[in-house]
Amino acid sequence: MKKIKLGYAPTRRFVFSAEDAFKYKVLIKEKIESFGMDIDIVDLEGINNEGLLYDDNINADLIADRFRKENVDAVFFPHCNFGTEDTVARVGKALGKPVLLWGPRDESPLEDGMRLRDTQCGLFATGKVLRRFNVPFTYVTNSRVDDPVFERGFTNFIAASNVVKQFRSLRILQIGPRPSSFWTMMCNEGELLERFGIEIHPITLVDIQRASKRIENGNSSELAEAIDFIKAKLDWSEVTEADVKRIAALKVAMKQYAVQTGSSAIAIQCWSSLQDAMGIMPCLANAILTDEQIPVTCETDIHGAITSVMVQAATMNQHPTFFADLTVRHPENPNGELLFHCGNFPVSLSVENKPKLRKHFLFDDHAPGTHEGEIKGGNMTLARFDGDHGEYQLFLGKARGIEGPYTRGSYVWVEVNDWPLWEEKLVKGPYVHHSVGIHANAIPALYEACHYIPGLTTDAVDPTEREIQAWLRGAGL
Repeated sequence: MKKIKLGYAPTRRFVFSAEDAFKYKVLIKEKIESFGMDIDIVDLEGINNEGLLYDDNINADLIADRFRKENVDAVFFPHCNFGTEDTVARVGKALGKPVLLWGPRDESPLEDGMRLRDTQCGLFATGKVLRRFNVPFTYVTNSRVDDPVFERGFTNFIAASNVVKQFRSLRILQIGPRPSSFWTMMCNEGELLERFGIEIHPITLVDIQRASKRIENGNSSELAEAIDFIKAKLDWSEVTEADVKRIAALKVAMKQYAVQTGSSAIAIQCWSSLQDAMGIMPCLANAILTDEQIPVTCETDIHGAITSVMVQAATMNQHPTFFADLTVRHPENPNGELLFHCGNFPVSLSVENKPKLRKHFLFDDHAPGTHEGEIKGGNMTLARFDGDHGEYQLFLGKARGIEGPYTRGSYVWVEVNDWPLWEEKLVKGPYVHHSVGIHANAIPALYEACHYIPGLTTDAVDPTEREIQAWLRGAGL
């Protein structure tokens, strides 16, 4: 993953203390660097004598040009005193990137009654002018540099910017059409391109079969590494050496196609033509690639692949996703649900030291290639990008792992706050039986990212939109 590039444009206004504004320009930059996020900061040094944005139209053009040339992904306008709202708005409008608006809380007036900054007042002004310019922006509560709410808001903004960046450059590698009986997996490829700029790169099962066969018959280092990984990380006693090699070859072929086509994720027709053509299931190959930050979704679920990239990006690509069926309710817990798929959850999430590489337990051919076992519990985010009739939503909810009965496949039992409410939302749509999970709180970043994606609204079931907004303002700190 490429680093996020942040345009750092601290601003002041001439009638307030230039010295104090310069002091805060330095303090704020030092503070955001201390958060430990892997970002590149592009500042204004050399643009003028102060490295600050102020009321000068020439400076606005120079600043926008610098940020364009540096290809920044987002812009931060800390108000080091009142600030210059029109110049901020011009730069924000020119770039079309996510914008963060915040300023440090003022100290007490001086003994003579004079105030040095009036930062909060300037934030009110800039917010209004950004609206006039139709520039969407993120706002963090006026707070002191060391206040936890500033760190929370800033780091969440960077994560949201990462979602926006990856969403705007999405290309999905589609391997085969959807299974004929899965009408739920229909998607509007043209609309995804027109509305969001999302590209689909389709290849056939014959293409992937030929590529896999070529790799299987060769002696590449990539194939050897994939075979070694499978043998080291899984109990493969139920399958043959030839099965392991063929599964490894499929994994390598899928990754090569993704890299060659510049695809961020893959959606594959995992049954049943692939088993007829190759004699294996792709589940373990899907699992390994998902662990390598190329999420793979089953049953040619394009919307699921989009969800996976967004959710992964919301954690700054620090956690793998898992792609699951919402399957059955817990036999005892009224708010419990089984998250399951045939064998595609990342190996790194397994609770077993060596999860089993097995043959499929449902289909008549019982082809080898499923990676089975329970994955770890803990707190999770569950999400789903979906739409129909030209309207798109992002379902968001939190869950936690709980105990539940053994079942075949990759699985985890979870508990949510109000399963009947979840079920009603999911059945009434525009959703399907697939969801994407991640062991992290990705909800606030995904919520914030949707403000920068026209045509996509959030559908937050737990926490609610009001609770997310309260969290961003500092609730619970």
